[in-house]
Amino acid sequence: MSKKPFYITTPIYYPSGNPHIGHCYTTVACDSIARYKRMQGYDVMFLTGTDEHGLKIEQKAAEAGVTPKEYVDGIVEKFKKLWSYMNISYDRYIRTTDDYHIESVQKIFKALYDKGYIYKGEYSGKYCTPCESFWTDSQLDENGCCPECHRPVKYAKEEAYFFKMSPFADRIEKLLTETDYLRPKTRAVELVNNFIKPGLEDLCVSRTTFKWGVPVSFDDKHVVYVWIDALSNYITALGYENGKYNEFSKYWPANVHMVAKDIMRFHAIIWPAMLMALELPLPEHLAVHGWITMNGEKMSKSLGNVVDPFVLGERYGQDAIRYHILREMALGADSLFSNEIMINRINSDLANGFGNLVSRTVAMVDKYFGGTLPTERKSAPLDDEFRAAVTGLLPEVDKYIDETKIKQALEEIFKVVDRANKYIDETEPWKLGKDDSQKARLAAVLYNLLESIRIISALLAPFMPTTMPKVWEQIGASAEDVKYENLGKFDVLPANVTVHKGEILFPRIDVDKEIDELNDILRKNMEAAQAKLSAEEKGEEAAAPIELAPEITIDDFAKVEIRVAKVVACEKVKKSDKLLCLQLDDGMGGRQVVSGIAQYYAPEDLIGKKLQLIANLKPVKLRGVDSNGMICAADTPDGVKVIFVDDSIPVGSKVR
Repeated sequence: MSKKPFYITTPIYYPSGNPHIGHCYTTVACDSIARYKRMQGYDVMFLTGTDEHGLKIEQKAAEAGVTPKEYVDGIVEKFKKLWSYMNISYDRYIRTTDDYHIESVQKIFKALYDKGYIYKGEYSGKYCTPCESFWTDSQLDENGCCPECHRPVKYAKEEAYFFKMSPFADRIEKLLTETDYLRPKTRAVELVNNFIKPGLEDLCVSRTTFKWGVPVSFDDKHVVYVWIDALSNYITALGYENGKYNEFSKYWPANVHMVAKDIMRFHAIIWPAMLMALELPLPEHLAVHGWITMNGEKMSKSLGNVVDPFVLGERYGQDAIRYHILREMALGADSLFSNEIMINRINSDLANGFGNLVSRTVAMVDKYFGGTLPTERKSAPLDDEFRAAVTGLLPEVDKYIDETKIKQALEEIFKVVDRANKYIDETEPWKLGKDDSQKARLAAVLYNLLESIRIISALLAPFMPTTMPKVWEQIGASAEDVKYENLGKFDVLPANVTVHKGEILFPRIDVDKEIDELNDILRKNMEAAQAKLSAEEKGEEAAAPIELAPEITIDDFAKVEIRVAKVVACEKVKKSDKLLCLQLDDGMGGRQVVSGIAQYYAPEDLIGKKLQLIANLKPVKLRGVDSNGMICAADTPDGVKVIFVDDSIPVGSKVR
């Protein structure tokens, strides 16, 4: 039986600077839906990528003294690094500089021209370079600035090609108001009133004042303007009008496009008009979410209110960060980010809620039955209600995923987490464990709890894919046990299931201490951003503020023994996403060192390299592995970088 296809897309991201937590929501949300649909048995295509053309890129590259392609190559790697770190399972990554995409865009532009929907004219009006958008005077904000980013616009006049929008106005209005295309549907009112009712203006779709773009095939003075180029990615990535792929008929129309509200207009009006002109089917749904905000403002690198997901992930784990941003964002609304909200959510839901449910259930099976449940059980009426609550969870989560309401799906799951913790209080297994005549009843209670954890954890796996396999190991669940078809029923785990006590899944966080430390990090980020902005205004290069540790004497420094060592072997530490175990030739017989750099280096990247070793550090155990020393590394804007030394320096040499 062939699997039913399911196609979900993020927008392609504009590569401007380092990605931050504000970039993460759409991609993590789409990844969670894609994983859920795969779990259901769908043949999923999950697309993301980068939009790499335009005047701003050309200008930024010139400022940096590199070619536009070199400029975007560097930033694309940062995005891919973040998606890897956040465990994003995209199936395809498209770049608008890919040859096959350029081929398709040229053919699409020519087809629209041949159909009479594109014509040559002259544009004069207000232009926003950061948003790469032309605006009429009536569309500008109250300060005469861009209505999207609220930065100044400038008058522009040039020859251009235009796409006729008015022929599609009535169809688009019906699409937005009479169908389930736009989610939430409340967004349709502002689109219709602000853009369709006043009369859809023809869209400028080419430029002549810069060259960094897809050339118009029949008029090389022009490059294709951003939205024809960028929006086409959803079909070019499937092979539409190119020979790279042959999956258009399989996956199109898309099931879900997910975008943030600032690019809603382009996806709700311009993209459907393009597809109508090309006589192609329209996507099923456009899901529009709000912004992750801080102090009421959208996270912005220029404001300095961005939060580095690598910093958060290092402290709390990627899954905790994924859960937090998904749990806080209702579809269509903004989501306030604060350190207090995040830490309290991690503590309440993950540490005290789900994590506590797993740890105490496994601990009780281990304590009362040596880790393996007996098959003799005694049920009670209370069990039926509890089991019904757990097995009734699947259709509720299915419904909310189909409606792209991830926050509500997670709320339903955690209602059952709360119910399971309440079931423990109701059955009082610690009392049952003191009475040998109640062993069969105790076994039934604990088996019910393990089954609830099996179902809950399997439904959480698309949202927290790194942690849930650790749960399955602890509760003795096999890959077969957590398949989708087993999530609506009990009695799936073996009757004599064996548990395995493991690490604490979500350690409880000291709120006051963490908030102080995170606020300090945020303050430094804002100071650095403000210094950079000030320097840019003066045409200078900003120096990052540096705070030194308290002064030491030469005698203090003399206590630190730094030696040159060579990496002869390296591997990941089991059950750790952060640690590498390095075998070093230190000129003194060799030693083993454990270092938390696994997200920055693959083991093979380090073998054969020479580095600086703090050789007289007191030995410790990290995750049960001996570590005899520490390697020297530097914190950089791109993450941790090991400090390598010249290969000509002999191992064992002292650094001074």
